[in-house]
Amino acid sequence: MEYEFGLAALTFIFLLASLFCYSWIVLLGNLKTGTEPPLPPGPYGLPILGYLPFLKNNLHHQFTQLSRKYGPIYRLWLGSKLYVVVSSPSLIKQIVRDHDSIFANRDPPVSALIATGGYDIVWTANGPYWRDMRKLFVREMMTNTNLQASHVFRTEEVRKLIGNLDTKIGSPVQIGELIFLTELHVLTSLLWGGEMDPTERSRLGVEFRVHISKLVDLFGKPNVSDFFPVLAKFDFQGIAKETKAVVVEVERILDCIIDAKLKIMAAGGGMEGRKDFVGILLELKDKQLGETSTFGLTQIKAILMDIVAGGSDTTATMVEWVMTELLHNPSIMQKVQQEVTNVVGANNVVEESHVSKLHYLEAVVKETFRLHPPLPLLVQRYPSESCTIGEHTIPKGSRVFLNMWSIHMDPQVWENPLQFRPERFLNDNSEKFDFIGNNVEYLPFGSGRRVCPGIPLAEKMVMYLLATLVHTYEWGLPEGHKIDLSEKFGIVMRKETPLIAVPYHK
Repeated sequence: MEYEFGLAALTFIFLLASLFCYSWIVLLGNLKTGTEPPLPPGPYGLPILGYLPFLKNNLHHQFTQLSRKYGPIYRLWLGSKLYVVVSSPSLIKQIVRDHDSIFANRDPPVSALIATGGYDIVWTANGPYWRDMRKLFVREMMTNTNLQASHVFRTEEVRKLIGNLDTKIGSPVQIGELIFLTELHVLTSLLWGGEMDPTERSRLGVEFRVHISKLVDLFGKPNVSDFFPVLAKFDFQGIAKETKAVVVEVERILDCIIDAKLKIMAAGGGMEGRKDFVGILLELKDKQLGETSTFGLTQIKAILMDIVAGGSDTTATMVEWVMTELLHNPSIMQKVQQEVTNVVGANNVVEESHVSKLHYLEAVVKETFRLHPPLPLLVQRYPSESCTIGEHTIPKGSRVFLNMWSIHMDPQVWENPLQFRPERFLNDNSEKFDFIGNNVEYLPFGSGRRVCPGIPLAEKMVMYLLATLVHTYEWGLPEGHKIDLSEKFGIVMRKETPLIAVPYHK
């Protein structure tokens, strides 16, 4: 994620267009009452631009360094917006538990608003509409019953992955790309099911991959319009224009899928126990969504966008990180392979039903999420009213980053935090540290009402894919290659260099 805007060239524009905005910021920044706690401390920036010119690529590292100077809660201006960074478990608990309703809003980037129209789950502000959409998503799509009904799609795509890898024995493969395609095929299968012609579904899946990858990149691309909303109508970087073009292509594919599904349903076609998500959502079309609105095609497209954009990239990235750590720690790889063999059997194929018994593999996944959290700063929060956290005021309308990477690396929280030790998540700690945010020292997917609602599906896929990969093959590195653990900050924290590995028959 690059934070270089060509600031020298844009400074003159900022000076003219943001002068009034800056005067207002200065007034608010100095405004205090006699009883209100002060704003958090923080670094000084430049007029108009704030701290923007000083940001580096790996924000999670830079924000951690700033916390050592200014404390576990500090503020900084980025353009016309005030940001607060929190990196203390006790303070984060106040935000995600004690004052969860106040900090449950989002400040979506321009690209996200264009992509979803403000009707999705990830970026929509806390309120009746968001609550109704989330309830619908969890109730209709993330229940054990519906996930079990769709397990055949996941099984089919994992079998295809193995068939593909069998043709590449002894040859280098790019793990992240391979898993991304598999996960995307799983998601598209879950979305529009088995009634669609396989060739057509594969073609649309490839198109989807191209457009969704662009969309995810646009969500994470720094945009002048996000830091200076007064300049949004000018779209200096062309991000809004580019996002609109991608959305047109994504909606074209979604319309094709929805139309085909409607025709099948109109003809009386059933899913015969294989429940796909588009069918579930279309059954609810035009029905009342809570007490706020009707559930229509606009909402269906927004929720489908969330599923594909949020599911494919994150899952592929985390599987790549786990495989990287296993190759970097051969003794741990051996333990994982032995556990899977004991549970599955040496000559048997991994089934999704085996996953719940793979406790050591689960600990490996959790330890990877600790060392390489998928969302190192989580998704920024947007308080609906001013609130006191610790001894400082977080003003209404500011943006709040929760630096979970800093906490995961804190030696006061974790013993030997730089070491890869899955054992820390075994035994009693297995239940203590879960993926749904019950322990504020470990929040890879957030906590509270804005915790990621897709965790049940993501957990199944990550575990199932990893168990299959380590059980079916031995893995090595190409000659001359070494493991690279460097990170690349973004909306999802990827590896700096993709993992290239070689599968061998056992």
